[in-house]
Amino acid sequence: MELTHEERWMLGGEQGEAVREALESQIAVGEFFGASRFVPVTQVHLTVDWEVMGAAGYAFLEHILDLGGKVAVPTTRNAKSVDLDHAHKLRQTRSLIDGERRTAELVRRLGVITVNTCIGYQSLYQPHFREHVAWGDTGAAIYANSVFGARTNFESGTAGLAASLTGRVPEYGFHLDETRRPNAYCRVEARLEDVADWGAVGSIIGEQHRDYWTVPLIDSVQANPSPDELKHLGAALASYGSMAMFHLADVTPEAPSIEAGLERDEIKKELTIDADQIETVLNGGQRHGEAVDIVVFTAPQLSLFELRELAKLLDGRRVHPNTTLIVTTNAMTKAAAAEEGYIAAVEGAGAVVLQGVCWYLMEPQRMRAEFGWSRLVVTNSAKLANIVKANGYEPMLRRTKDCVECAVEGRVVG
Repeated sequence: MELTHEERWMLGGEQGEAVREALESQIAVGEFFGASRFVPVTQVHLTVDWEVMGAAGYAFLEHILDLGGKVAVPTTRNAKSVDLDHAHKLRQTRSLIDGERRTAELVRRLGVITVNTCIGYQSLYQPHFREHVAWGDTGAAIYANSVFGARTNFESGTAGLAASLTGRVPEYGFHLDETRRPNAYCRVEARLEDVADWGAVGSIIGEQHRDYWTVPLIDSVQANPSPDELKHLGAALASYGSMAMFHLADVTPEAPSIEAGLERDEIKKELTIDADQIETVLNGGQRHGEAVDIVVFTAPQLSLFELRELAKLLDGRRVHPNTTLIVTTNAMTKAAAAEEGYIAAVEGAGAVVLQGVCWYLMEPQRMRAEFGWSRLVVTNSAKLANIVKANGYEPMLRRTKDCVECAVEGRVVG
């Protein structure tokens, strides 16, 4: 790779051993992907929670600190695996609680802002068009690339940490114009009523491709989707298809016209999604009347508008005594929602509102054993429905209002 004068200084140890090691690792990554140079980044978002890293990741953070490492650009932390206010109620282990607490202390010493959120793009920082960032959470990265037109790859914990120390990343993948052009086309003919519908679209497209380098151009009859609908579309595409970018015609900033897009030689595959396919995803494994142990709203964390909707749907109602309703958001959003009365309404109905976490990071397989939950979990998140299969659950993806009905009735409805 071609290095600038400053980068040669870094590699020579002039800015400390932590920076030298970080740049050395980035050069190896860049050369693997054929990058010719680095590009500066303005912000980094790190995935550094105990459930993901464990003891080995913690030791690596200690090593960086021992070398005098400090972040060189604004760096934020993704969702963690423990909400200390609810850890004992959820019967989380002492080792997980202590590990999470110690990890938070380490990353703060590095200079990381511990906002503990996967939706910083809704509540904290919105990169501008063509801005280079280094984001680790896949749902956040695909949102940055697609909705803002910013530029990032999926950065692992160690890669993101390296970027925070050096303030740059190798210029490959979605930092390059050619990678960002659409190479698949999808026509959505169904009306999409809920975030779950958009997640279902993401799951169908993702399962058809399962390729990081696939960039779908989506043509939908549904105009003007909300930020939350785009959030769930992106999160599902990333979860089911490992995709890092999509184009939505007449919505996202880099989307070409449908005519221009279909003329591209890069378009290799076309797909049509109709209402029947959406309903199949939403009603797959239909077991009407079966008892529901747990309903979860998470993955991604909820926005203020999603919490407002839940508060309205739960107004004057109670969660069934045999059902647990879990909601996750971040500290900033929870504070604003509390001020508006939404948290009191949701908790007053019997839900548990968690802060700074995503439920799938909280050892949900252990919770199932601890609480005697069956394998059934109901959610409006296609991403969660995909992930929790690995934890022994049988997920049911439902629209938001149907999830609430399941929680109140204590059985599968809708």
